[in-house]
Amino acid sequence: MSEQIDIRKSGGVLIRDRKFLIVRPYGKDIFLAPGGKLESDETATQALVREMIEEVQLEINETTLEKLGTFYALAAGNESKKLEMTVFIIHDFTGEPIPSSEIEEMRWINTESTGFQLGSIFEHDVMPLLKQKDLID
Repeated sequence: MSEQIDIRKSGGVLIRDRKFLIVRPYGKDIFLAPGGKLESDETATQALVREMIEEVQLEINETTLEKLGTFYALAAGNESKKLEMTVFIIHDFTGEPIPSSEIEEMRWINTESTGFQLGSIFEHDVMPLLKQKDLID
């Protein structure tokens, strides 16, 4: 994408029982996979390691991350900003996901799940790709 990128984020996909984990931050209507904005000196994987601890209290093994892809969209709630999100499948982690003070709700979903609004990258790019790879139902 040759356009200016305003926001760079990293997202992590945890899969269990053919479903993947999504979270909804406090004060937001949209669910996303855990992750967040890259700080100025971070790589996408470093940001994901930090964000997984901050959001769902999980330590992940950075060396086992599998890059699912880099996706682009307009930022939800601020459509004048362009978002780049690098998404990784997390294969190795320690602990159970527990929502932090930043996270109001967590859910395990698949393509048959309903009753929530999913961020556009996860709805239009990530979920179909996970289904195509036969990782989720």
